Amino acid sequence: MRPSQRGVEFSKGHGTQNDFVILPDPDGGLDLSAARVRALCDRQRGIGADGVLRVVRAGKLGDPASAPADVDPDVWFMDYRNADGSVAEMCGNGVRVFARYLVESGLAEPGEIPVGTRAGLRPVRTHPDGGVSVGMGAAEVFGESTTTVGGTEFTGVAVDLGNPHLACVTGVDLDALDLTAAPPHDQALFPGGVNVEFVRPLDDGQVRMRVHERGVGETRSCGTGTVAATVAALRAAGRTTGTRVVHVPGGTVEVEVTSGGSTLTGPAVLVATGWLDQGWWDGL
Repeated sequence: MRPSQRGVEFSKGHGTQNDFVILPDPDGGLDLSAARVRALCDRQRGIGADGVLRVVRAGKLGDPASAPADVDPDVWFMDYRNADGSVAEMCGNGVRVFARYLVESGLAEPGEIPVGTRAGLRPVRTHPDGGVSVGMGAAEVFGESTTTVGGTEFTGVAVDLGNPHLACVTGVDLDALDLTAAPPHDQALFPGGVNVEFVRPLDDGQVRMRVHERGVGETRSCGTGTVAATVAALRAAGRTTGTRVVHVPGGTVEVEVTSGGSTLTGPAVLVATGWLDQGWWDGL
């Protein structure tokens, strides 16, 4: 394809198989409608992904929301959209993939990278082995609630990581859970919906997790969800700080929770780059 025929540039990446379409848009000129996001993420008629990461300077973000006050206008901002087209505050796996893209595309140097999100500024460090560590901020526990799957009630802790979670520690076989439909939630406690994690403690500071993400469905991984799962597992063990290795269907990450914040470390992989057909994009 000749350069004059190219449409919209994109890349594709994943963090523990939580996958994203990445759209570079430094000057904020891309019209990223909800319909375009849904089409991009559709695994039959689009590229297929759990969400879209728009790479834009914070000062050029524009609608549907402006960057938080603590984010400098020149900082790279992760404008994250769920697969259903809705805007999300934060995505732990997405931030890792976003940072890997910044380095691989020459937009940032390896090492420490500040990344703007709707949940605030997130400090990120890329590692030579392909891993990325993200300062996820404080995990705020703001209550307890219940949900039901297959007629079984699960009790969990409500955790705010810039986006809302209900993390349920359980001893049931996680593979037996049917997470096709969104688990019901307390709409008064979670008015904007919630990510629901089911967490089974293992030996030696490890846990397994499955997750249903709002606006997406069950995903192979959820970065903020692994932090919420760690918070819940620590509380179940009578602790408020510590480290857990979290096994999700898409791989393994490590989470550390301290009195002042939390850190998520895991892989970030870029798998493709290309150009969206301009006619297809315009037709959306």
